[in-house]
Amino acid sequence: MICKKSCKEQPDRSCSLPNTNMASPMRSLFSDPERYLQSFRLFLANSTEHQCMQEFMERQLPAVIGSIGNGKSAINILSVGGGAGEIDLLILSKVQARYPGVTINNHVIEPSADQIFKYKEHVAAASNLENIKFTWHEETAYEYESRMSAENKSKRWDFIHMIQMLYYVKDVSATIQYFHSLLEEQAKLLIILVSGTSGWEALWKKYGSSFPLDDLCSYVSSADIKRILDSSGLKCQLHELPSHMDITSCFIEGNKDGEMLLDFLTETCEFSKTAPPELKRQVIEELRKPECSQERDGKVLFNNNLSVVVIEP
Repeated sequence: MICKKSCKEQPDRSCSLPNTNMASPMRSLFSDPERYLQSFRLFLANSTEHQCMQEFMERQLPAVIGSIGNGKSAINILSVGGGAGEIDLLILSKVQARYPGVTINNHVIEPSADQIFKYKEHVAAASNLENIKFTWHEETAYEYESRMSAENKSKRWDFIHMIQMLYYVKDVSATIQYFHSLLEEQAKLLIILVSGTSGWEALWKKYGSSFPLDDLCSYVSSADIKRILDSSGLKCQLHELPSHMDITSCFIEGNKDGEMLLDFLTETCEFSKTAPPELKRQVIEELRKPECSQERDGKVLFNNNLSVVVIEP
């Protein structure tokens, strides 16, 4: 998946927010897929999103997967929302290193045909994938669950991962419970999403309902996941991944990159041009606050921290 996050929660009403529902020209960034993709790529270029994930995979993933394949002739992995596969291939390389020569059956759930096409391109260009069998399912997590139920199947997995995808599901708790139920005895369910200590949390909890909402996404952070797991009695390990995004250009009036990053931060198409002046002023002001960002070496760095949640069977 390539969407980052959006929100349906009620914000903190401690400040006066303009009502954007009254014939507002604001519209969701998802209404313009090309602009969304541009803003997402700019986000990746200006942030340490992928770098911090890669560092986790290099340093800490080997311990997480340390026992998932013990005594097995084949390891079954399910990637939920595998996107274009860059992080998936890094995960697979670590599983290969831990279990050399063992067959890996890697199934990918991904609703975007374009992302699956890019995933297959990455696989074709990669080396050392001899023992890995890839199967792609062009469907959402919910469609996968429905299909398995209709076919009366309940395939079990040694490792399931959901990276930056829980923003897309209608019922986060039910989704986690379902995929957790598919784990083998020594398996792990790994989730990566924005941290409850991130700037996203501060910005969206306060202003989320003032942005144009979209049914494609909902806002959720590691704080929400921890509450869900605690209430379900599921045990987990939490790893914080420090990450930031350079949003200095957002404070330069008329700067094209800055306008695009504001679109991404607010999930609003042409936010600078269509947002009510008071909302724009408040959001710009909020982005400079310590809850969202810090200033370093003349740059404004937005807190893009991620969390890794590892759930036991």
